[in-house]
Amino acid sequence: MRIALGLVLVLAACSVQTQDQIARQAAKSTVARVVADKYPGLPVEPALDCVIDNASSTQIYALAADSVTGPTASTVEVVSDIVSKPETLTCLAAEGLPALIR
Repeated sequence: MRIALGLVLVLAACSVQTQDQIARQAAKSTVARVVADKYPGLPVEPALDCVIDNASSTQIYALAADSVTGPTASTVEVVSDIVSKPETLTCLAAEGLPALIR
Protein backbone atom coordinates (compact mmCIF):
# COMPACT_ATOMS: atom_id res chain seq x y z
CA MET A 1 0.00 0.00 0.00
CA ARG A 2 2.85 2.38 0.76
CA ILE A 3 4.37 1.75 -2.65
CA ALA A 4 1.07 2.54 -4.37
CA LEU A 5 0.73 5.74 -2.36
CA GLY A 6 4.30 6.67 -3.27
CA LEU A 7 3.55 6.08 -6.96
CA VAL A 8 0.49 8.35 -6.73
CA LEU A 9 2.52 11.10 -5.05
CA VAL A 10 5.30 10.85 -7.63
CA LEU A 11 2.80 11.01 -10.49
CA ALA A 12 1.04 14.00 -8.94
CA ALA A 13 4.29 15.95 -8.90
CA CYS A 14 4.98 15.31 -12.60
CA SER A 15 3.78 16.96 -15.78
CA VAL A 16 1.00 15.20 -17.68
CA GLN A 17 3.48 14.00 -20.31
CA THR A 18 5.81 12.60 -17.65
CA GLN A 19 2.89 10.95 -15.87
CA ASP A 20 1.92 9.27 -19.13
CA GLN A 21 5.47 8.02 -19.72
CA ILE A 22 5.76 6.65 -16.17
CA ALA A 23 2.37 4.95 -16.42
CA ARG A 24 3.21 3.44 -19.82
CA GLN A 25 6.51 2.04 -18.52
CA ALA A 26 4.83 0.56 -15.46
CA ALA A 27 2.05 -0.89 -17.63
CA LYS A 28 4.66 -2.43 -19.95
CA SER A 29 6.20 -4.35 -17.07
CA THR A 30 2.79 -5.79 -16.21
CA VAL A 31 1.94 -6.59 -19.82
CA ALA A 32 5.30 -8.33 -20.27
CA ARG A 33 4.46 -10.77 -17.48
CA VAL A 34 0.99 -11.46 -18.87
CA VAL A 35 2.22 -11.91 -22.46
CA ALA A 36 5.00 -14.27 -21.39
CA ASP A 37 2.56 -16.33 -19.33
CA LYS A 38 -0.62 -16.31 -21.42
CA TYR A 39 0.78 -16.00 -24.95
CA PRO A 40 3.87 -18.22 -25.07
CA GLY A 41 5.71 -18.01 -28.35
CA LEU A 42 4.59 -14.45 -28.99
CA PRO A 43 7.61 -12.13 -29.13
CA VAL A 44 7.31 -10.02 -26.00
CA GLU A 45 8.88 -6.74 -27.16
CA PRO A 46 6.76 -6.24 -30.30
CA ALA A 47 3.68 -7.40 -28.41
CA LEU A 48 4.33 -4.87 -25.62
CA ASP A 49 4.36 -1.97 -28.03
CA CYS A 50 1.24 -3.19 -29.83
CA VAL A 51 -0.69 -3.67 -26.59
CA ILE A 52 0.38 -0.39 -24.96
CA ASP A 53 -0.11 1.65 -28.15
CA ASN A 54 -3.68 0.34 -28.49
CA ALA A 55 -4.70 0.62 -24.83
CA SER A 56 -6.92 3.40 -23.56
CA SER A 57 -5.61 5.69 -20.85
CA THR A 58 -7.89 3.94 -18.34
CA GLN A 59 -6.42 0.57 -19.32
CA ILE A 60 -2.86 1.90 -19.09
CA TYR A 61 -3.42 3.28 -15.60
CA ALA A 62 -5.05 0.01 -14.47
CA LEU A 63 -2.11 -1.97 -15.83
CA ALA A 64 0.35 0.47 -14.25
CA ALA A 65 -1.30 0.02 -10.86
CA ASP A 66 -0.97 -3.74 -11.28
CA SER A 67 2.79 -3.35 -11.71
CA VAL A 68 2.91 -2.66 -7.96
CA THR A 69 0.78 -5.60 -6.84
CA GLY A 70 1.44 -8.01 -9.71
CA PRO A 71 -0.87 -9.32 -12.42
CA THR A 72 -4.31 -10.56 -11.41
CA ALA A 73 -7.20 -12.15 -13.27
CA SER A 74 -8.40 -8.62 -13.98
CA THR A 75 -5.01 -7.76 -15.50
CA VAL A 76 -5.23 -10.75 -17.83
CA GLU A 77 -8.74 -9.67 -18.84
CA VAL A 78 -7.58 -6.12 -19.62
CA VAL A 79 -4.65 -7.40 -21.71
CA SER A 80 -6.92 -9.90 -23.51
CA ASP A 81 -9.40 -7.11 -24.30
CA ILE A 82 -6.61 -4.99 -25.78
CA VAL A 83 -5.14 -7.92 -27.74
CA SER A 84 -8.54 -8.68 -29.28
CA LYS A 85 -8.94 -5.15 -30.71
CA PRO A 86 -8.63 -5.12 -34.52
CA GLU A 87 -5.92 -2.44 -34.31
CA THR A 88 -3.85 -4.56 -31.94
CA LEU A 89 -4.24 -7.66 -34.10
CA THR A 90 -3.10 -5.68 -37.13
CA CYS A 91 -0.08 -4.43 -35.20
CA LEU A 92 0.77 -7.92 -33.96
CA ALA A 93 0.53 -9.27 -37.51
CA ALA A 94 2.86 -6.54 -38.77
CA GLU A 95 5.31 -6.48 -35.84
CA GLY A 96 5.00 -9.79 -34.02
CA LEU A 97 4.91 -12.28 -36.87
CA PRO A 98 8.10 -11.03 -38.57
CA ALA A 99 9.87 -11.39 -35.20
CA LEU A 100 8.72 -15.04 -35.05
CA ILE A 101 10.17 -15.71 -38.49
CA ARG A 102 13.61 -14.24 -37.71
